Amino acid sequence: MLEKVKEAELRLEELDRELSAPEILSNQEKLLSLLKERKEIEPIVQKYKEYCKAESDLAEADRVIKDAEGDPELQQMAEEESRACRATLERCLAELRLLLIPHDANDDKNVILEIRAGAGGEEAALFAADLYRMYYMYAVSRGWQLELLSQNPTELGGFREISFLVAGTAAYAHLKYESGVHRVQRVPRTESQGRIQTSTVTVAVLPEAEEIDIRIDPSDLQVETLKSSGAGGQHINKTESAIRILHKPSGIVVFCQEERSQFKNRDKAMRMLRTRLYERETEKQQGEIMRTRRSQVGTGDRSEKIRTYNYPQSRVTDHRIGLTLYQLTSFLNGNIGPMIDALRLADHESAWKGQQNFEN
Repeated sequence: MLEKVKEAELRLEELDRELSAPEILSNQEKLLSLLKERKEIEPIVQKYKEYCKAESDLAEADRVIKDAEGDPELQQMAEEESRACRATLERCLAELRLLLIPHDANDDKNVILEIRAGAGGEEAALFAADLYRMYYMYAVSRGWQLELLSQNPTELGGFREISFLVAGTAAYAHLKYESGVHRVQRVPRTESQGRIQTSTVTVAVLPEAEEIDIRIDPSDLQVETLKSSGAGGQHINKTESAIRILHKPSGIVVFCQEERSQFKNRDKAMRMLRTRLYERETEKQQGEIMRTRRSQVGTGDRSEKIRTYNYPQSRVTDHRIGLTLYQLTSFLNGNIGPMIDALRLADHESAWKGQQNFEN
């Protein structure tokens, strides 16, 4: 791993030389490409420098420990410094492993998350709302923006389905591992005898497509305006602001009614359509590498799951990597970073082993 880091350090020096050349200013395309590459490499080199400093400080602290015989106070201070340096080295190594994860072309994209209640009726819908809140709080903690696209709420405050956009640096790189069936085991609010019920919610994570990714011929669209549905009373929308778009060649249908403005609803619906078309096109190009929504979420059956949230034991288990955390409340409050980091590392190690087997 450290060999790759040293290669990155040499490449950064080479990039700085290329960027300092006067002729680069006349080639904007190459300039932007070099700046993008530098932005990706620089954090690796900075973390490596921190690692090297901790390594040097550790050697000095260990030297002082040996030379401080007969001076208990100085020896104690050096031992504390040594322990702190070792902890820094471990942290830097863990962070370098994450920084060296191979870059996916979609990693820098925003994402559209689609959460749907699966098996379990109203209880599944209520847990869909819990997951929406969890992702909302995680997004806020990372400084990302969240924009609601569509929702189908229930009377008890759950969601039959809800779609939203998460916009921020490397959103897809972190959230792509959330695709699949999420299983919850708890006593439902409506259960009077205290029996535990198992329900499921499906999550699909799609990289948001930009206009440059997908070109849509307006003649391929069938656009309908509808009256928005709501809770009634003052919330009833008497104007036809909801938008339903059918993409005739693919048969994909999108619907949006979250905004009072027909124009805004149409814009959101087009973003959803573009993303779904991009997913379909990417699937054709990369086959199994980019799974379809169906392969992400399966049928929603209780036996299909990537993760289990067990309330009685206050635990959350990710079945793909066998990791269990006994911090369910914190996890549902958006502290999902440690789980996502573990999934990213496992994915990286799997890809690395696959490459090694291929080369052998």
